[in-house]
Amino acid sequence: MTTRARLTVYAALATAMATMCLSPLITPAGWVLTGFFLILVVALIGAGLRRLSVARPLVVLGQLVLSLWLVLLLSVPGRMTAGVLPGPDAARAVGDLLTAAGSEIQAYAIPAPASGGLNLLLTGSVALIAILVDALAVTYRRAALAGLPLLAMYSVGTGLAGSEASPVLWFMFSAGGYLMLLFAEGRDRLSRWGRVFRGAGSEPERGGATLSTGGHQIGLVALAVALLLPFLAPNWDLSLVSGGLADGGSGGRGGNINALNPVVSLTDGLRKPSNQNLITYHGDNPDLATAYLRITALDDFTGVEWKPASQPAQPVPSTLGTPEGLTADVESQPMETQVSLSPQLSSEWLPAPYPMIQASPPGDWRYEPQTRSLIADHGQKATGIRYTVTSLDLHPTADELRSASVAPQSIRATDLALPGNLPPVVKQTALQVTQGRTTDYDKAVALQNWFATSGLFTYSSSIDPGTGPDAIAKFLQDKKGFCVHFAATMAAMARTLQIPARVAVGFAPGTDQGNGTYVVGSKDYHAWPELYFQGAGWLRFEPTPSRGSAPDYTTAQTATAPSQSAEAPTSAPTARPSAAAPSGVDCTTTLRRLNECPAQHAPTSTTSATSSSGSSSQVPALIAGAVLVLLLLLSPMLWRTRLRRRRLGGGRRRTGSGPGVLTEAQVLAAWTELIDSAWDLGIAPDDARSPRHTVQRLTEEGALDEAGQAAVGRVALAAERVLYARDPGQPTPLGPDVRAARQGLLASAGRRRRVRALLFPPSAARLAWRASDRLLTLRLRGRAAAARVGEPLGRAAGVLRVVRRRERADDGD
Repeated sequence: MTTRARLTVYAALATAMATMCLSPLITPAGWVLTGFFLILVVALIGAGLRRLSVARPLVVLGQLVLSLWLVLLLSVPGRMTAGVLPGPDAARAVGDLLTAAGSEIQAYAIPAPASGGLNLLLTGSVALIAILVDALAVTYRRAALAGLPLLAMYSVGTGLAGSEASPVLWFMFSAGGYLMLLFAEGRDRLSRWGRVFRGAGSEPERGGATLSTGGHQIGLVALAVALLLPFLAPNWDLSLVSGGLADGGSGGRGGNINALNPVVSLTDGLRKPSNQNLITYHGDNPDLATAYLRITALDDFTGVEWKPASQPAQPVPSTLGTPEGLTADVESQPMETQVSLSPQLSSEWLPAPYPMIQASPPGDWRYEPQTRSLIADHGQKATGIRYTVTSLDLHPTADELRSASVAPQSIRATDLALPGNLPPVVKQTALQVTQGRTTDYDKAVALQNWFATSGLFTYSSSIDPGTGPDAIAKFLQDKKGFCVHFAATMAAMARTLQIPARVAVGFAPGTDQGNGTYVVGSKDYHAWPELYFQGAGWLRFEPTPSRGSAPDYTTAQTATAPSQSAEAPTSAPTARPSAAAPSGVDCTTTLRRLNECPAQHAPTSTTSATSSSGSSSQVPALIAGAVLVLLLLLSPMLWRTRLRRRRLGGGRRRTGSGPGVLTEAQVLAAWTELIDSAWDLGIAPDDARSPRHTVQRLTEEGALDEAGQAAVGRVALAAERVLYARDPGQPTPLGPDVRAARQGLLASAGRRRRVRALLFPPSAARLAWRASDRLLTLRLRGRAAAARVGEPLGRAAGVLRVVRRRERADDGD
């Protein structure tokens, strides 16, 4: 194997190994095989074009063009013109797929379900990386720089996959492929020093082997250090997201902890294609069946979104005390819950029924009194741990809530704040919905019922999870969204009615397993509004249709019925209310209460069938692509066979296999065919040699027998007469002699050379030379034409300059 071929193989292998880093992004990962196929095609195209001595920029361009065509053929085979040619329809189809891929990236968490758009995005990226690596490592011989695209692929794959990936495994794949590529290039560089570094036996040669082995050892040691150092280094807390407690450690001082907005995790959980079990909890209180597991509250309504306010966190006390605003008049009883978190859950807050009064989680945690939440500290995560939490089970009555006094100023100052860019439609809608209600409680219940039933809203988790003013206005107009939109909008509308409100994030009640045990899945992620009532504190409301359960204190009311105008406050509804869950959602407790489980699995099977049909529809495209690639790879052989037939008597019998007289051009064609036949078998042409010396060289290196030597001699004699003699005479047909000489050369060549001469003949480089000569000719003709056009213009400009100088001279006089 030649050095360039070895570099090509290792460049393709390094790209394929780095491609594995992207495999956790979507499931199933069948696209990886398509990516490997594209990597192979890129390598073969590059090898073939470099074999033909094509200019380096043209090699990269050829790889790019053919890879783009293959990606289109595999992605949108039905939109190609005549089935194989890209056109406007294919371009539009690709645009649609990329748009869909962008939406799916926002809609799904890792791993996302496989789709045409995501497959196109990944396979196209792999093809582009393969071209970059091949161009840098092989075409331009800069293997070290080829590590940059490989690093980009590794970083994207492991960065997006997060916990779904195995960073150490993927790093070994990527780094191992890159090291093999560097070793191959190093071997190439050593070989350029000459035989002193290549042989075995002499002292200098052993030194070269030592140098090569030393380089391998250094690379392997560097890889081992890179793998082991993260495990040996101390765990410094340098996080900009979940850290930041430089002054709030064990000393007991307060500090702020900045954490990611939990809406992101909520959206990812709802959009996962499968329902992963995240939490198992157990308790003896029957009310635990309808208890929500709350993690935190979003109480800062900025002009952009709802988010957790920056608030001081303190060490977790032994008891959290009485919840703010709760008095002894409201019935409450302690409720103990044993919670077990799955390793699949990764949260910065501790899930627990609200309001907590005591908790003992293992690890480093801090207490946020304002939201009554426990937040992780020093890299701690709510992942794979067990703990016991004691909460209060509240039972306020409707009359108690109607008679609630005004909230204290500390609550009103923070939980009534509204951004200045909140659209007026929010307050207008709130006033229309609550028309005729006189108490904050009745207004809150009216808002809840309007969202859940009479407002004719539709649940859809495919909507962008925005919680800002513009997103709220759009939600009120479209009447379509999921729990985040319902909770954020109701909380904002409550604030416009001077009811303190915030958005709570956590989990809806889990699936009952019997004996007081419940299981919460990723589909149970939920958000709901919490409204403040003096005497009861912060209370949960449920505006989202078909999710969770409305609290008892919001259904046992005796207020007067709302007016007709309150039932339909604004524009007509855009869709009928839908209690069905989005397609692919597993059966949760909420859906079981609504008797909607049987109708859920059909969409999932449909999606699977669509995915399967999409995969099967790629088979013809793969076959067509493979056939085309095969034809392209065999094109040198086909062109060479056709050229040989023309030179040796095919078609119009250029060299005259039969009786007759040859022209000088036919004699030179026969001689060139003999030279090319030897070139294909490893005897490169030497234009500095005369035909007579060439015969001697072919006889020695080709090990020709007597018949072959005689045939070569006759062809060379005819060529010498045409080239040098004053009268070349009348040459006889040379076709049989060229064939006899070629058969002699084939007989003495090894099998490997014969196969290469047939499939990848080196003499096919003449095709590239012809194309280059034609381009040069066209360029020279273009310059000549431009010069002919510019010459009269130049003369005219010269005459004009002379006239102007004379005019200026006359003006001076």
